Amino acid sequence: MLASAPALACTLLFAALPARAQDEASSSTLNTATTGTPPAPATTDAVRDALAKKDTDADNTTLLKETLTAVDKQYSLIRKGKVQLNYEMNYAYIGQEKINTDLSSGTATLFSIENTNSHTITNTIMADYGVRNNLTANLTVPLISRYSDGAGFSGVSHTIGDLGLGVRWQPQEVKRDEIAYTITGGMRLATGTSPYKVDVNKGLATGSGVNTFNVGANLTRIVDPVALFGSVNVGYSMTAKHLSQQLYGTTLRQVKPGASFGFGLGFAYALSYKITTSFSFQESIQARSTLTFDNGAQGQTQTQSAGILSIGAGYRMSPKTTVNVTVGAGLTAAAPNLSLTVSLPLSL
Repeated sequence: MLASAPALACTLLFAALPARAQDEASSSTLNTATTGTPPAPATTDAVRDALAKKDTDADNTTLLKETLTAVDKQYSLIRKGKVQLNYEMNYAYIGQEKINTDLSSGTATLFSIENTNSHTITNTIMADYGVRNNLTANLTVPLISRYSDGAGFSGVSHTIGDLGLGVRWQPQEVKRDEIAYTITGGMRLATGTSPYKVDVNKGLATGSGVNTFNVGANLTRIVDPVALFGSVNVGYSMTAKHLSQQLYGTTLRQVKPGASFGFGLGFAYALSYKITTSFSFQESIQARSTLTFDNGAQGQTQTQSAGILSIGAGYRMSPKTTVNVTVGAGLTAAAPNLSLTVSLPLSL
């Protein structure tokens, strides 16, 4: 599997064999020429040992599972009673500002109520707990720093984002060369700064402003040294009420977000015992949201679609530590132009 295996074998061979092995090899060759006896297999054994996988090396299946975990935390479960902590740093850049000030037409966009020309750094701590061998509960705590240099506000906002609670359940035992199913469910609490309450001239939103519930399913299949994966999910958001945001001479009183639907697919490939790479595509579709103002007028957002193409790589630093880096490029107007994610386990 390794392109540099011959070079590695030779390097280890010269380092491992003592100098007197050359004399033994020469003597063995001479015996062959005079008596017909085969040469001693010392050289062959040394090459075989050099190419053999060591006890500290991970097999492809382990690496692929870790890569799936890095791509989406919903792909792997932990054993009952175990706790796993992970740290993730994400940088996202949105370089588009789209504003529609004509409310008389009855339509608006979500960009009317938040500045989207921004740099966002999110530090996330994720904790997983094994309730059962096939059931894992998780908590996500994001800390967000967001910088904007737009017409409304120029500065930085630091605050906690929307907390996440979720569960992952595997109804069937995972078997080699068979498709593994994982059912997911969760909710995001509106603990971040709401885009419907923030003063766009004084700060930036760091949350969605509404509580959201979602369910989904993930499918994976490892065909060594490749792992195929896909996912689908639907989401429902509660209505944001009792608002008093001033917007274009009127007051925003209520926002009813539309339902969301998402799907993804991709594959991961084990390049060696230490390095893996992955390619994935994620698509999220948000239905129209309804905005209600104090004068009785209503406006609807346009249906938005966010598609992201991601390329990732993982490096196994030790049996318990794998660093993963993923770069994403937005394919639609509603997606971030660029995203960069670095993740690693804090403890196992």
